Amino acid sequence: MKNRLKVLRAERDWTQAQLASELDVSRQTINAIEKGKFDPSLPLAFKAARLFDMAIEEIFLISYSRVINRQLFNC
Repeated sequence: MKNRLKVLRAERDWTQAQLASELDVSRQTINAIEKGKFDPSLPLAFKAARLFDMAIEEIFLISYSRVINRQLFNC
């Protein structure tokens, strides 16, 4: 899942550690989400949306081709 966390974090001059602290997760979790290696849980996505005062869909962008592949191939 693509996301705008790194850009939003940079706009506020926050480190990964600072964002992690605000969201009550580890810095490694923020790093993995920013790199697209990990998709956030729904509660974490809601926390991020509240923190940045944005809709979840403005932060986390679904790749529809990935969703379609999952549905077609049951992955």
